[in-house]
Amino acid sequence: MHKLFDLHGRVALVTGANTGLGQALAIALATAGADIAVAGRTDPVETARQVHALGRRFHAISANLAHGAPAMDVVQQAVAALGPLDILVNNAGTIHRADALDVTEDAWDAVMDTNLRSAFFLSQAAARHMLGGAGGSGRGGKIINIASLLSFQGGIRVPAYTASKSGLAGLTRALATEWAAHGINVNAIAPGYFATNNTAALRSDAVREPQILARIPAGRWGQPDDLAGAAVFLASRASDYVHGVVLPVDGGWLAR
Repeated sequence: MHKLFDLHGRVALVTGANTGLGQALAIALATAGADIAVAGRTDPVETARQVHALGRRFHAISANLAHGAPAMDVVQQAVAALGPLDILVNNAGTIHRADALDVTEDAWDAVMDTNLRSAFFLSQAAARHMLGGAGGSGRGGKIINIASLLSFQGGIRVPAYTASKSGLAGLTRALATEWAAHGINVNAIAPGYFATNNTAALRSDAVREPQILARIPAGRWGQPDDLAGAAVFLASRASDYVHGVVLPVDGGWLAR
């Protein structure tokens, strides 16, 4: 049974992996055996250290996904460094908190470009490679999008973020139905309320933080490594017949 979850010999590309959820996702895949490429604006020093400590290869790619970093170039850099790409995790994301009446076009575009546009074009580039192009193996692969509870709900004062994450859930289903027959699994994880940089403002809000905590059946905020099992499952042979799923990892939030 353990071989179903074994990622040895696989190469994964994870975006936004210098801290928080992305770092935890990269380490989870490395723990299962995958070699790791990461793409983002910040040097992922600690992520590199932990991946190397697991005996896995690691390569960092400098890419500003908020400003349309060429997706195929990012994929090709990962392939050149580590070999054919098997797994893509679209984790890079940003959030802008403001009343809907005050959201500017620039703020809207920044969120949509990072959270949705980059995920599509990286998925497109990865799929072309996984189908045999750009030095690919032609053996298919796994694409995992990091969605959100706000792929299902409206949220408060985050209209661009909600729109982007709702769009990402729809994109996950659209790509899954198109690529399933070609051996590419496209699925998503929808984290609940996790203790990360993105939620620092909420966790320090004396009103909102206890309201949120009281709404989580598990009785606590998620920790980044709570995503490890879901990520390895969706990246491994164990999920070969799973397509187009948006899997909540939320402490029971949506079940309540």
